[in-house]
Amino acid sequence: MRSRFSAYALDLLDYLQNTWDASTRPKPDKLNFGGEPIEWLRLEILNVSKGDAADKKGSVEFKAYYRQKGADHLLQETSRFIKTNGRWYYLDGVVKSVGQKIQQVNEGKNAPCPCGSGKKFKRCCGAG
Repeated sequence: MRSRFSAYALDLLDYLQNTWDASTRPKPDKLNFGGEPIEWLRLEILNVSKGDAADKKGSVEFKAYYRQKGADHLLQETSRFIKTNGRWYYLDGVVKSVGQKIQQVNEGKNAPCPCGSGKKFKRCCGAG
């Protein structure tokens, strides 16, 4: 899950395609999230079910935070994975929430950065 999030963040579409099960893999042009550029900020793993070395199936519930058109958003999904020939492949997912805007209570420069880095906004995304 973490490697696929990193691939989204780095726009590594080949990696995403190669780690997607062939039975559900979309065409590369379908991985554009509405055509608007996205800056993936952080991944929060909420729950993991199965997925150990002896398992053939597993699932991961997560929240992915991203910035699009200057606003921060949240995607929450439970992803299913299957193991084929010793490798894990993304099968599909159930989206619980997508595009939900994240409202910041304190948006001052001394507020925590909404990207989740743990730094103050002025030393992180607000720098520059």
